[in-house]
Amino acid sequence: MADTVLALLDGVDEMLVAKGKNIQRYDLGRERPDDDELRGLMLGRSGKLRAPTIRQGNRLLVGYNQDLVAELL
Repeated sequence: MADTVLALLDGVDEMLVAKGKNIQRYDLGRERPDDDELRGLMLGRSGKLRAPTIRQGNRLLVGYNQDLVAELL
């Protein structure tokens, strides 16, 4: 499953990770974290993909933040 998770990042330049009110932005073109860190950001404690995971163009949102979801949609 981990390879499938990382495959979601193909063509993604920016990843936004929402954890409550906090949002972490990653510029994958400039400073891509290592694969283990990316898996940790994308997977929940159960080992499943965090919800929601939304791809919009070259941006990927992982996790829920009401304002950020509204901005992307």
